[in-house]
Amino acid sequence: MGLKAALSKPFAAFTVWQINKWKKNAVEAQNKILQNLVKMAEKTAFGKDHRFAETKNYQDFKENVPIRDYEALKGYVDRVVAGESDVLWKGKPLYFAKTSGTTSGVKYIPLSKESMPEHIKAARNAILTYIHETGKTDFVNGKMIFLQGSPVLTLKNGINVGRLSGIVAHHVPGYLQKNRLPSYETNIIEDWEQKVDAIVDETISEDMTLISGIPPWVQMYFDKLSEKSGGKKIADIFKHFSLFIYGGVNFEPYRAKIEQSIGKRIDSIETYPASEGFIAYQDSQKDKGLLLLADAGIFYEFIPSDEYYNEKPTRLSLGEIELETNYALVLNTNAGLWGYSIGDTIKFVSKNPYKIVVTGRIKHFISAFGEHVIGEEVEHALLTVANEEKVEITEFTVAPQVNPEASELPYHEWFVEFSSLPKDMISFSKKVDQALQKKNIYYFDLIEGNILQPLIIRTLQKDAFVNYMKSQGKLGGQNKVPRLSNDRKLADELEVYIV
Repeated sequence: MGLKAALSKPFAAFTVWQINKWKKNAVEAQNKILQNLVKMAEKTAFGKDHRFAETKNYQDFKENVPIRDYEALKGYVDRVVAGESDVLWKGKPLYFAKTSGTTSGVKYIPLSKESMPEHIKAARNAILTYIHETGKTDFVNGKMIFLQGSPVLTLKNGINVGRLSGIVAHHVPGYLQKNRLPSYETNIIEDWEQKVDAIVDETISEDMTLISGIPPWVQMYFDKLSEKSGGKKIADIFKHFSLFIYGGVNFEPYRAKIEQSIGKRIDSIETYPASEGFIAYQDSQKDKGLLLLADAGIFYEFIPSDEYYNEKPTRLSLGEIELETNYALVLNTNAGLWGYSIGDTIKFVSKNPYKIVVTGRIKHFISAFGEHVIGEEVEHALLTVANEEKVEITEFTVAPQVNPEASELPYHEWFVEFSSLPKDMISFSKKVDQALQKKNIYYFDLIEGNILQPLIIRTLQKDAFVNYMKSQGKLGGQNKVPRLSNDRKLADELEVYIV
């Protein structure tokens, strides 16, 4: 056992002891965070506009601070971007995390000197809790790779701007730098395909023990590794590869193909980082729930997703939530985001401790006929049947077809890229439809009432989604394919890839 591996165990034990202190008193931790956030931002422009000096409790806060998305908060953000101090948070941000918005164009998410360390601490603690639970430390001595955006930063009115993963690369602890790949020269390559080729060249002969990234782009890396090695499994290329860390999308649609590429099942840790804050991570290999980080500079609010578009939706704090209810997630952060709707939906699977699973995006749903089908439901329907029939899915998305051929009923159209095809596509489609009916009573009623016909699956060519993302300039990085849409924009683009 190397020195780093030996030292990691007592460090992990101490970290878990610290985590357990707030984990057992998460609601109390959240109340303290709200008080601290309001106090620290009292003299900012936002704090003055929203009566922070008179805000004594959560009820006051809800009355004074409305729910906003980026577009609604943009007036304040623009002032920060222009170089003004004390607008949303005291002083100026350390960074802006640059993201692509669907309606806002480029979004600039502030990262402060208070919020940035929480991103680093959460990523570190996800690994330390794993070490403490499993006792496994061998991976610490090998090489680690984080598939991420370019670390090159630009300046905007004196503030560094970049992708979150690129910003984080500047804060990797010194004790990990020697183990970490790819090199800076490779990491700054902007073209994703060229970058992955360079990463393959740089890593194929290394002793990779930990690999981290968004699953579809990790799969691309694995495919290129296998191709270059003459078809070898990843476990044969990297003999000591033992831990996969992922986030950004639900892993389940990718699990079968990634595990097949690896050649064995290995431990994995799911994380839930966002530019707005590091929200949760899997702290145990015994369950899939993600520990909500209740003591990380973020005060969370939860809106029942079926009320999200109401004029005055219910807003709940952590102590008021119910299990197995779909909530839209709202953040108030120590970087100056207030009543900020992040766009994700989650549900709680545990209250002791508070653990969540991510269920989708509040804007990613199908309700062309009032069915309000969400991402969690389509993933469950497809994967349940695929697992039963040993069918492998590479990627998929779903859209409504409201104007079918003459005399046809409308339907949900599924665009699926298979790694291995079903033996009987008609039977497979029927089973997926039945699984979705069981998950969503409104969809069931529409099928039963002959308002909709059962879903139709379109088989797509190999690499259809990679080629589509490439055509949109969204290949790699933190970009993801939406699981479902309430319009035909993505569906129409994918029609050229139908087999």
